Amino acid sequence: MGLDDKIDNKAEELGGKVKEGVGRATDDERLEAEGRADQSKSKLKQAGEKVKDAAKNVKDAVTPDSKDRR
Repeated sequence: MGLDDKIDNKAEELGGKVKEGVGRATDDERLEAEGRADQSKSKLKQAGEKVKDAAKNVKDAVTPDSKDRR
């Protein structure tokens, strides 16, 4: 997962928390729900990126280094 992706996803999650809080403070159920949805979407993206990172780590672990190919 690239650093840019991590920053974007975290910013989206924080933005969702702000939206949810503003919605709750202003009694705007729609805004509150949008905030929760933004947070969920961001967390789902983060989970997907973690799965990709884990798969890459497994691939790297089982792929022999070029030094080992002699």
